Amino acid sequence: MIQEQEPLDPPLVMVKNLKKHFPITRGVLIQHQVGNVRAVDGISFDIQRGETFGLVGESGCGKTTAGRTLLALYPVTSGQISIDGQDMTTIHGTEMLAIRRKAQMIFQDPYASLNPRWTVNAIISEPMRVHHLFNEKERLERAKELLNLVGLNPRLINRFPHEFSGGQRQRIGVARALASNPLFIVCDEPISALDVSIQAQVVNLLEDLQDKFDLTYLFVAHDLSMVRHICDRVAVMYLGIIVEMARRDELYDNPLHPYTRALLSAVPIPDPQKERLRRRVILTGDVPSPIDPPSGCRFHPRCPIATERCKNEVPEWRDAGGGHQLACHNV
Repeated sequence: MIQEQEPLDPPLVMVKNLKKHFPITRGVLIQHQVGNVRAVDGISFDIQRGETFGLVGESGCGKTTAGRTLLALYPVTSGQISIDGQDMTTIHGTEMLAIRRKAQMIFQDPYASLNPRWTVNAIISEPMRVHHLFNEKERLERAKELLNLVGLNPRLINRFPHEFSGGQRQRIGVARALASNPLFIVCDEPISALDVSIQAQVVNLLEDLQDKFDLTYLFVAHDLSMVRHICDRVAVMYLGIIVEMARRDELYDNPLHPYTRALLSAVPIPDPQKERLRRRVILTGDVPSPIDPPSGCRFHPRCPIATERCKNEVPEWRDAGGGHQLACHNV
């Protein structure tokens, strides 16, 4: 007897054709719009519960903007965002407050993301105050517990951010993100501003917390070796769009899109013999402006295998097998 397959749980995060454009205005007294910066220009992906989804690409491709728009820190230009079944583009007020408790963010710069006038206790307790969790005494105990959880001495709770190193500040940022018991955390390049020796500690901390609290991550980064270590699936962004998406090992072992191949060829290999035998992919030209992106395939001005079709026709998003998806005419 053949048993019916149980339906998969719906994704915790669903993004469909998300766009975020920043208006360009001119004028002093009377300003008028003359164009748009198309920071995110139509991306779609799902994130399953308990998964770490990586978003990679070179600086300026729209990774951070996508993460901030997901949490409604930027208003959506168009498209759909759903977190735990709630449509982020339509909710307001108390409904938005409820989602804020479920979805938090770890910011890139540990020096700019902590209020220098607040103590560590005030910083970590703020999400609990906003969401009316616990009384004052319980918040203090919870803040100490979170400090201990991220590897800091609870006796430091009344100190100010300037008294900590960069790695310690980032741990405080992680503790703040955990204060409201979230389901989903956007990690916006959480290790890029840290020393290499500290990066591994923070990444290991994030993995341990994910296992302990069943967290779901969107991991935004440009360090491809670290993304391979921590992520389950990876999407590659270029100039506001996703050009390739696959399971981690499939993407790294079998990159199909020319841009992904170029990115991976720049990752150093610790074996000198393999490094000498490897063929580097050097891209020519500069990244086009998101104000006026190229017609057709956005990567065609720098692509080593571009054809005339690439200049005029936008490639369709297609499945290459096994959930490996990309947008390219010539692969």
